Amino acid sequence: MSRAEELAANLERVTQQIRDAEAAAGRPAGSVSLIPVSKFHPVDDIALLGELGVTLVGENREQEARGKADELAARGQQVGIAMIGQIQSKKANAVARWAAEVHSVDSVKLARGLDRGVGLALERGDRSAIGTETQQALRCLVQVSADGDTARGGIPYSGLDAVADAVEAARHLELAGLMVVPPLGSEPRAVFDQTRSRADALGQRLGRTMVLSAGMSGDFQDAIACGSDIVRVGTGVFGPRPVL
Repeated sequence: MSRAEELAANLERVTQQIRDAEAAAGRPAGSVSLIPVSKFHPVDDIALLGELGVTLVGENREQEARGKADELAARGQQVGIAMIGQIQSKKANAVARWAAEVHSVDSVKLARGLDRGVGLALERGDRSAIGTETQQALRCLVQVSADGDTARGGIPYSGLDAVADAVEAARHLELAGLMVVPPLGSEPRAVFDQTRSRADALGQRLGRTMVLSAGMSGDFQDAIACGSDIVRVGTGVFGPRPVL
C-alpha cells in the first residue's frame, strides 16, 4: 500500500468514527470538524492530505510549523496550519506570519502580541498566501487549563474572561471559542462538560456561538458526546510518529 493510500484509509476510518460518535450523541452529521495533527510527520504527508481535501492541520512547535508552512506555500498547497501548542510571547510575531489559526491563546500578553504581529505581517504582505483575500483576522481559540497548572499551557477558568476580552478587542484577531486538553489523571468527560459550559456562557455574553476544540485520539468520542466541535487526531490519521 502506498503512503497516499494509507493516509486515505486512515482519514476515512477516523472520519467515520467521528460520524458514528455524532450519531450516538444525537448530533447532526458533519457538525464536528477534524484537525489532523502532523507533529513530527513530513510535509509530504500534509500535501497528500491536502489532495484528499484536508485544508487545516495542527502543529505544536513553532519552528517546525513555520518550516512546514513555508514549504507548503512554496509548493502552492492550500493547507493551512493551526498552532495548537504553547506559544512563548516572544514568538508571537513569528506565529502571526504563518498561522492560519491559533488554538492556544492563554494570556492577555500573547493576545496583544499576536494582534501586533498580524498587523505587521499584513503590512509586509506576509499573510497574502493564507486563506482567501488575505486573511484580515487571525482566528483564535483561548486555551483553558482545567486544573490551573499553566506550565502545560492554558489559562485557569478564573482568568478566561480577561483573555477572551483581549482577543475580542484586538483589531486583527477573531475570537472563535475555547480549547482544552484534559490534565493527566483527570476525568476527561468532566473536563469536556465544564469547558463546554464555559464556552456556552462566553458565547451568551458575546452574543454569538463559541466553538469547543476538545478530544484527541484516545478520547474524541467522549469529547463529541460532551459537545466538542473540533477534534485533534494525530496517530489515527498519520500513524505512529517517526523515530527522530
